Amino acid sequence: MPLYLSQHTLACLTRQGAEALMRRMQTGHAAKAERVMVNMLEGKMFAEFRADSREALEAWLKTEGMHFDWLVRIEWESREGQLIQV
Repeated sequence: MPLYLSQHTLACLTRQGAEALMRRMQTGHAAKAERVMVNMLEGKMFAEFRADSREALEAWLKTEGMHFDWLVRIEWESREGQLIQV
């Protein structure tokens, strides 16, 4: 399944609220977050998702009421000093 990276702006969300949102992202069926990173000071959340397609991920985020600032498909990542296709 393709890997995607998304950025989300957190408006006045507590750490507990961010944790609840993370759990929702990790229990999705059409799209599922593998890793979530949060910066509470700047109100930003980044998530690594697995989904069949960008369209499927966008539809799932919309259905769940999760707005995103941007979304990008990850094609390559570094492992042991090399770029490996994901």
